[in-house]
Amino acid sequence: MRRLIPSLYAAVLAATLLAAAPPLAAQTRDRPTAEQLRASFQAHKGDFDYLLGDWTFTGENRQYGKLRGYWSATRLDGGQILDEYRVVGDKGETYYVTSTVRAYNAALDRWELIGMDGDGGGGLQDFGTGQRVGGEVRIEQKFGVATSHPSRWRIRYSDIRPDRFTWTADRSLDDGKSWTRDFQKLQARRIGPARALGPLTTAKESAAAAPEPDSGKTRSP
Repeated sequence: MRRLIPSLYAAVLAATLLAAAPPLAAQTRDRPTAEQLRASFQAHKGDFDYLLGDWTFTGENRQYGKLRGYWSATRLDGGQILDEYRVVGDKGETYYVTSTVRAYNAALDRWELIGMDGDGGGGLQDFGTGQRVGGEVRIEQKFGVATSHPSRWRIRYSDIRPDRFTWTADRSLDDGKSWTRDFQKLQARRIGPARALGPLTTAKESAAAAPEPDSGKTRSP
């Protein structure tokens, strides 16, 4: 009898899980179509257009005090956004630099971000998500995941104008249990126009690079 109890329990558990899971047809039916994905991408591909171009910023960090630097962003050929954020000193020396790739996930209706610190070694672990909410863009992202002091940031882009925007972030050191509000705040001003990066590869070879056709004749050295 005792041997039957585990087997009976396993059978009941399996039946319960099967009953709770939606039918395969329903799962397939709930997935967005290719047309819906394209429509969602078209509706949101411009959410970060305001960031494209070159910027200078000033601000204050609760830990490090006043700061300033430069920020540049470009659109990749697939619609993703690549940006570089650099904090500099009075003589232009780099204190901190990070690059971020932002790509829209149409199936999940959100932007997804991966940050890469300039000193290297951190890999692709600083993941975040973002959405436009009214006139703001809001992001939640982890930083320093590969270090002994990871943090989570809630970021808000607000007062977005063609020539400026405000960037404000709350920070958590305990994975979101508690937050330091307005841990860092930046005011950005445009210093360069929006731009896009074309494809890195092309379908055509230049005439100079293309090999000459073999005429079948032997050439003298």
